[in-house]
Amino acid sequence: MGPEVFVDIFRSALGVIVILVSAIIVPSLLVGLVVAVFQAATSINEQTLSFLPRLLVTLAAIGIGGHWIVQVLMDYTIGIFNQIPQVVS
Repeated sequence: MGPEVFVDIFRSALGVIVILVSAIIVPSLLVGLVVAVFQAATSINEQTLSFLPRLLVTLAAIGIGGHWIVQVLMDYTIGIFNQIPQVVS
């Protein structure tokens, strides 16, 4: 049981976090980019025009991908709990 075991666990935790956050943030970033281009093209500087679509897309991403997000977290947690005997001994 060396430090490389804990580094591997930490690396896999960071990988799961990056994947799950990206699934929520990337659609919001793309919609924000489209809205920003639209605002620049039409010279409309309304803050609610940029905030509301991003909010709705973020909520939709959470709603659509929520089951997958919970499943990934459950799989990771079960995997960590199954590794406890190997790490402790």
